[in-house]
Amino acid sequence: MAEAPGSHRVVTADGASGPAGQPGPRGKATSWLGKVFELNPAGLNWARAVMVLDVILVPLVVFWAIGHQEYLLSAVFGLLFSVLADPGGSYGYRAWHIAVFGVIGAGLTALGFGIGGDAWGWLVLAAGVVTLLAGLVIAFGVHRYVAAYLLNIWFIVALAVASGIHHAAHITSYTWAQVLAWAGGSALWIVVTFIAWLIRGRRDRPQPVAELPGDTSRRKLTGPLIMFALLRAIVIAGTVALAFGLNLSHGYWMPIAAIVAMKASFDQTTIVAVQRLAGALFGAVAAALVLLIPTSEHGLRLVIVTIGLQVVAFVVLINGVGIRFFNYALYCGAIAAGVLILLDLGQPSDYAAEGYRVLWTLCGVAIGVLVMFLAGLLAKRRAKAPPRPAPQPA
Repeated sequence: MAEAPGSHRVVTADGASGPAGQPGPRGKATSWLGKVFELNPAGLNWARAVMVLDVILVPLVVFWAIGHQEYLLSAVFGLLFSVLADPGGSYGYRAWHIAVFGVIGAGLTALGFGIGGDAWGWLVLAAGVVTLLAGLVIAFGVHRYVAAYLLNIWFIVALAVASGIHHAAHITSYTWAQVLAWAGGSALWIVVTFIAWLIRGRRDRPQPVAELPGDTSRRKLTGPLIMFALLRAIVIAGTVALAFGLNLSHGYWMPIAAIVAMKASFDQTTIVAVQRLAGALFGAVAAALVLLIPTSEHGLRLVIVTIGLQVVAFVVLINGVGIRFFNYALYCGAIAAGVLILLDLGQPSDYAAEGYRVLWTLCGVAIGVLVMFLAGLLAKRRAKAPPRPAPQPA
């Protein structure tokens, strides 16, 4: 965890930030709530959002043209997460790292869509193992840990999409087509960076999202780091077991909400945890309301409305890119809303379905935040405990 020079904000492993210090005795609740929704005008970056929008238009038009929108989500996630994982530097260095990121993401895509319709036990095992390995990547540097965290989120989303496709018989999906869509999205960013590199005179470039950690120095896997990775794996495996083992209606919103709401480290501030909580809930409610729009539509009008809502979801995601460091709660809300809208566009919706979506989101957020809160208290208690005296020789 590092503090930005000249500021009083704490920046954590996944780039989340929150005000340091505690509110004074006057108006504690108001002051605390103000910190959760505190706006940072300097964090707005519409140029970055427009750049991402321009690039996203490529897969958007391609999949609309061929009539296979079911592969669009994989392509967009491959593109967006490759942008976030771009380490900057020389073009060769960037291309190599993005390519490795894309290959690993393609493998996780194959695994997620390959087992999405299998027995729920396999989903629990895979989700737990992937989350554990992603947490242990911290040994290779904070930047690679962030990249692994992004892949972890995508794997949970891929399981949710695959499960939804499996239960919706009218939708046809092929695992390798999803893999190619993800790989194509990642490769598109490599091509874009190459064109930009040529235009800018073959000079080294900084990472596109400069606010995210760029540290690649290796560190020792200590007991707390291993415990934290194991704890997150248990939580995600548990929420996946609840969602798929009990066959809950729209239950996959629970593990998605949990992984979004969980802190990226024990030492994240309470403000950031609440920002994640508020953002996940706002996003779920917004997505639920939007998904009520196509409820009574049929035929051609349903197709038109679905395409329109896809555009809405992408606009929300692009705005999330632009406000990433404007306010973390709003960013979490935008990302959650965009992803959840895209996940459930092809599924029938009614008031009961929307109630389940919001309920499981609330459960996932509550589980993630509660476990991290208890783990943080335990870590602080251990840190304050006096060392045990050394045994005396007989």
